[in-house]
Amino acid sequence: MNQTKMITAALILAAFTSSAQDWAKARLEKSPRHIEWVKVKSGQRELNSTIAYPEVKDKATAVIVIHEIFGLSDWVRGVTDQFAEAGYIAIAPDLLSGMGPGGGGTAEIGSRDAVTKAIYSLPADQITADLNAVMDYVSKLPACNGKVVVAGFCWGGGQTFRFATNNKNIKAACVFYGPPPDKEEEISRITAPVYGFYGGNDARITSTIPKTSELMKKAGKTYEPVTYEGAGHGFMRSGEDPAGKAADKKAREEAWQRLKAILKKI
Repeated sequence: MNQTKMITAALILAAFTSSAQDWAKARLEKSPRHIEWVKVKSGQRELNSTIAYPEVKDKATAVIVIHEIFGLSDWVRGVTDQFAEAGYIAIAPDLLSGMGPGGGGTAEIGSRDAVTKAIYSLPADQITADLNAVMDYVSKLPACNGKVVVAGFCWGGGQTFRFATNNKNIKAACVFYGPPPDKEEEISRITAPVYGFYGGNDARITSTIPKTSELMKKAGKTYEPVTYEGAGHGFMRSGEDPAGKAADKKAREEAWQRLKAILKKI
């Protein structure tokens, strides 16, 4: 995708996310940090990805941000900027790249329902290959110190946990309200510590924590889940929305503080 098409995609994406995320778009426009679009080669495909750089003197750890079931949105781009604000390189690939009309991705697919359907149809092996390609790309950037952490939200949270079973080089997996792998053989392949962030009012996901804790403990893996009482599913996005509920805002603030403390230890 050339520069003109990237700009067009960004404009379409802004329309796709609608006024509901005007606040996320406004934050991006005010950011003093360097945020750009890059293309990452993954097999015969190219992943349209947004990357944000921190204003720091030394080489930085990188964070791969895996988007929600709603695809690569302004909010997700804003998350990369917030990681950069905290001192980290952050890259968010559009995992629907090449899956839309004309070889486009999230923006070209259009409606939220269509994007959701497209994401559910993504082959697991393709997702893994794409994430491996992004990790290889970002770890080799001159500004990166070679360390890479993965953080994902909703569907991306589940993919973060799954990616930890398939890549031994990530330094940590930060799973935000995503479903876990449930097979012992998958859990046994994890080498990175897994940190879970969950909403108290999200039983569909929180009900998986006891079994996951048992499997991770049995396999001798590090799994540290924290549940934020009163928060719902998607509280990181809802908590940033000016119209979001107070419990989600509180959970988001506490989760960000915990996340930054984790990253400092990497």
